[in-house]
Amino acid sequence: MPFANVTAVVRRRMTRIRKSDTNPELAVRHVAHRLGYRYRLHRRDLPGTPDMVFPSLKKIVLVHGCFWHQHDCPMGKKQPAKRREYWIPKLARNQQRDVRNEAALRDLGFDVLVVWECEIRDGYALERRLASFLEG
Repeated sequence: MPFANVTAVVRRRMTRIRKSDTNPELAVRHVAHRLGYRYRLHRRDLPGTPDMVFPSLKKIVLVHGCFWHQHDCPMGKKQPAKRREYWIPKLARNQQRDVRNEAALRDLGFDVLVVWECEIRDGYALERRLASFLEG
């Protein structure tokens, strides 16, 4: 087991981090639905299992957590305090995987929009950005 020395408190905290249906993702879904768009969730047949797929529009929305995908914002610039030898390379691999998946989706003919966790706070700006992307 690679994390044998992790405390019970940390283990419990880490198990609560979800891969899908996160609060930022739910917020973006709510806005898209309110705008009248319908979408498919987590299509496993597409590279990276995108968060939201609009098949008829050939558009994809990816919702990224700032820390996990290392966004260039204060939340994304935070670095792990413990087990840095594990987490720093892991976060770098996440970024590399994001670049590969986005390129593969574009190669399949999809337009891709990345919405960062920090951008969700301004609901009006998020709605305008999403509407512009989906209508354009």
